[in-house]
Amino acid sequence: MDSSDEPDATGVMVIEPMGNAGPFLAEAAARSGIRLYAATDERVHAGYEPWLTRGLAGVCLTELADTASALDDMEAFCRARRIAGVAVCWELLTPLAALLAARLGLPGNDPLRAKAARNKIAMAQAFRAAGVPAPAEAVVTTAEQAHRVAASGRLGWPLVVKPAEQGGSWGVSVVDGPDGLDAAVAAAALVTRAEPHGLALDPRVLLQSYVPGEEFSADTVVHEGVPYPLPVVRKDTTAGRYRVETGHSCPAGLDARTVRAIQGTAARAALAVGVRNGIAHTEVKILPGGGPVVIETGARLPGDNICEIVEAATGVSEAAAYLQAVTGQVPDTVPTRDAAAAVRFLLPDRAGVLEDVVVPDVPGTHSRLHIRPGQRVPEPADSSGRVGHVVARAASVDEAGRLADRVIAGTRVKVS
Repeated sequence: MDSSDEPDATGVMVIEPMGNAGPFLAEAAARSGIRLYAATDERVHAGYEPWLTRGLAGVCLTELADTASALDDMEAFCRARRIAGVAVCWELLTPLAALLAARLGLPGNDPLRAKAARNKIAMAQAFRAAGVPAPAEAVVTTAEQAHRVAASGRLGWPLVVKPAEQGGSWGVSVVDGPDGLDAAVAAAALVTRAEPHGLALDPRVLLQSYVPGEEFSADTVVHEGVPYPLPVVRKDTTAGRYRVETGHSCPAGLDARTVRAIQGTAARAALAVGVRNGIAHTEVKILPGGGPVVIETGARLPGDNICEIVEAATGVSEAAAYLQAVTGQVPDTVPTRDAAAAVRFLLPDRAGVLEDVVVPDVPGTHSRLHIRPGQRVPEPADSSGRVGHVVARAASVDEAGRLADRVIAGTRVKVS
């Protein structure tokens, strides 16, 4: 089909919709009358859940790890269907989405800066160039280099050690002293390809100064370079070497001035990594007695069911706003509801085989298991170790948190 034909205003290509944000994108598309198409490979497509298969108007089968070939395949597919927008669920695929949108002449992010939303080393450089407050950092490839950086005292202790490219807290450690540094660097460099598509990862390791303070996330929808802030969400994590998210709450329980400061800083971070027509999920900490510091940002919808709790609390659909941005529309980010919601995650005490899970039925909550009895439970060192989650809705965030925590306290998880 001639590329000059008018695009189909209801068609959006999603580069790999499988993942936590996928259901919310599919639901928002159905409500908006948008037809979703997926780009994935044959092996991954065979494992799609029924809800995802039903929600797609078509599938482009390609090898997403082969950028040149995938772009050719997706471009031909999109032109034949007059696709009007390009979206993505995984941050490792966001540069590919930016390149595809540019080829098609559709609203998208800056392809020259898109790597900074995937690669944390490039991200740190982009933040520094744009004056976005972020932790001091250093890049290493070996444990010996990490020890030299640590011995210089420039980054201090504790030290955050993380892969250049990964998500879900995978490979991230907080180290209190030199004794744990070798293992932390090894863990950060352990995975060289990201499944399920076998995407090659930058093998370098990023060291960062530890930022004290409470943790939050703030998403930003951007339309033609103009940021539209979304609600701030409070984040809870485990302590110790691994900092795995244990839950999120909306609203965040902050005063209006602090909320605006977080949203403004998150918007600056999104623009710094080249988000021009899309969405960014930004994680921040508030320094005790100070302002927001950006930990990292990704040019994608949030995971961890944040889409669900934000909509439950405020009426704002982050997924719908994202679809609006990638199809050239001004996103609708005005709250229509004044309520609250919280999500909490079921974490096992250790790795092993899941024998049984009993989750109490508490009014105002619903739960879902991620791992079924008989399946292996990974060590609770990152998001893959979660057994399931519970979402609670209430009139206040304190009540929503109490309901969710009541379910977690009453849940029995048996691992052998």
